[in-house]
Amino acid sequence: MLKTRILTALVLAPIAIAVVFLAPAWVFRLVSALLLLTGCWEFRRLANLGPRAGWLLFGLQTGIFALMYLNWDLLTEQAPAILTAGCLAWGLMFIRLIAYHDNQAADTRFQTTSFVSALAAITFCWFALGWMRDQQHGEFLILLLLIIIWAADIGAYFSGRQFGRTKLAPLISPKKTWEGVIGGIVLSGIAAILLDRYITGIGAGILPLLALTTVTVLTSICGDLFISAHKRTVKLKDAGSLFPGHGGVLDRFDSLLPGASFFALGVWILGT
Repeated sequence: MLKTRILTALVLAPIAIAVVFLAPAWVFRLVSALLLLTGCWEFRRLANLGPRAGWLLFGLQTGIFALMYLNWDLLTEQAPAILTAGCLAWGLMFIRLIAYHDNQAADTRFQTTSFVSALAAITFCWFALGWMRDQQHGEFLILLLLIIIWAADIGAYFSGRQFGRTKLAPLISPKKTWEGVIGGIVLSGIAAILLDRYITGIGAGILPLLALTTVTVLTSICGDLFISAHKRTVKLKDAGSLFPGHGGVLDRFDSLLPGASFFALGVWILGT
């Protein structure tokens, strides 16, 4: 399984970087919309939706993307408000992690809340990515975001295996530990500093960059837990099967869903 995950990652990483750096901004928005629409389709299973509700979710998300795409210039003028709304929405959705309990039922309330959560999570993530791509050095901003999240995953995995003792969220993800969280923050911080110094040249300053990295890592971990809580509730191992060894879009990019909004808002605040 680990070998398959590594091989898939080695294929996905160059493709992702090529889309970020070689594709025009409008193509990047289109490709990321298609990817996230796949995640939306996967979310219907995580929300325990029936066929009609599942198609409604997918149709609404497609319509939202289309309207936003056609009115992109107008929306980007309101970027600070939209990014702030995205972070506030995630703050509310994170409450679901606190309220999670074992043997939670996938009832009507769960379905309704998950339906709305799916629309919010996917929409705000897409806008954050598209807005960052439009900025000066936007390609490097997205690269920095991806490296922070990837480094956090790697750091959390190995430090958790080596030093993990204190469970982070045992009911949702028994293998995650606070030691893993610390390891993820440390490795992502080192990666962010090196990337900014030698490649991206964003120039946010070490302390602001570390603060932005820490917030991004913490929210990305919560994004991982958010999707894991849904999978546990509906008793699914993976959200999909698009990526061998990784599962679906929501399995691979769950950390990116909230991480993009918080990172983008931080970028706007820092004025980079």
